[in-house]
Amino acid sequence: MSFKQILQQDMKTAMKEKDTIRKNVITMVRAAILQQEKDKKIEMNDEGILDVIAKAAKQRKDSIPEYEKGNRPDIIKDLEREIEILMSYLPEQLSEDEVDELVSQTIFEVGAQSARDIGLVMKALMPKVKGRADGRIVNQLVRKHLN
Repeated sequence: MSFKQILQQDMKTAMKEKDTIRKNVITMVRAAILQQEKDKKIEMNDEGILDVIAKAAKQRKDSIPEYEKGNRPDIIKDLEREIEILMSYLPEQLSEDEVDELVSQTIFEVGAQSARDIGLVMKALMPKVKGRADGRIVNQLVRKHLN
C-alpha cells in the first residue's frame, strides 16, 4: 500500500473518530504533496512523500521555541501532538549514538581530515540518514568530529 493510500485511509479514520488534529495534519500533508506534484509536474513516490512529512515535522519543531518565548503552552501542546502524528509516518529515528557511529564510519570511508571536508562527509552521510535523523544534529556531530 502506498503512502498516499495510507494517508487517505488514516484521514477517513480520523474523520470517523472525530480526531480533528489528526485530520488537519493529514489534510495539510496531502495538500503539500499535491502542491509539490503540481509544481514539479511529477507523480510523487513514497520517498518524496516521506520528505514532505519530514519537512512538515521539522517546521513544527523549529517553531516551538518561538511559541515558548511568547508563553503559548496551548499552541505548543497542539504542535507537539502534530509532530507526534507526523513522526508516526516516518521511519524509526536514529539515536544520537547511532548517528555518531555513522558519522565516524563515513568520515573514515571518505578519508576526511579537517573541517574543510565537512561538505564531502555530509554529501556521503545524508543519504544514509535521510528521514531518520535531523540534519542539524548530523551536521553538529560531523563538525564535532572534524574539529
